[in-house]
Amino acid sequence: MREFLEGVYEAIMSTSAWEGLAVFLSLSYLFLAMRQSLWCWPAAFLSTLIYAILFFDASLLMDSALNAYYLIMAVYGWYAWKHGKRENEEREVSSWGVVKHLKIIGMLVCVSLLFGYLMATYTRADFAYLDSATTIFAVFTTYMLAQKILENWLYWIVIDAVSIYIYIEKAFYLTAVLFFLYTVLATFGFYQWKKDKRVS
Repeated sequence: MREFLEGVYEAIMSTSAWEGLAVFLSLSYLFLAMRQSLWCWPAAFLSTLIYAILFFDASLLMDSALNAYYLIMAVYGWYAWKHGKRENEEREVSSWGVVKHLKIIGMLVCVSLLFGYLMATYTRADFAYLDSATTIFAVFTTYMLAQKILENWLYWIVIDAVSIYIYIEKAFYLTAVLFFLYTVLATFGFYQWKKDKRVS
C-alpha cells in the first residue's frame, strides 16, 4: 500500500501540464455525462485529442488509436444527444433487455479473444487478452453511451475496474487512481440515469 501511495505521489509530481489538463477534462466529461449535459462531449473531444497525441508520442499506438476513436465518438455523441430521435427532441435514456446484452457480451468476448490471440502471438503486448477485452468493450460501450443506453454504466464499471489492475501492474499509478474515480462515478451515473429511464 505504501509503495502504491508513493507511486501516486511521484506520478502527480511528474505529471505534465498537458496530462493534467487531459485528466481534468476526462473527469469533467464524466460528471457532465452523468448530468446528461451536452457539454460532456466537447470535454471528451479535447481530453481524447490530448491523450491521442500524448500516447502517440509515447509509442502507445493502440491507446492512441482508441483515443482517436473516442474523438470521433465525441462528435457523434454531441449530434446524437442534441438531435435525438425526432427533430428538436433530445435523446432520452433507454434500456436494452437481458437477452440482447447477453448476445452483445458473447459477441464482444469472441472478438476480444481473437484480438487477444493476435496481440499475444504477433506482438510483445503485455496483458494481451485483458487489454484487448477492455479496448473492444470500451469501443462498443462508448456507442451505448452516445445512444443513452442505461446499462452503459454497468459495462464501464467492469471495464474501469479491470483497467485499474492493468495500470497498477504497469506502475501507472495516477491513471489507476483516475480509473478508480471512473468506477465510482460510473456507479453514481447508473443510478442517476436510472431515474430517467424509459424501457424500449
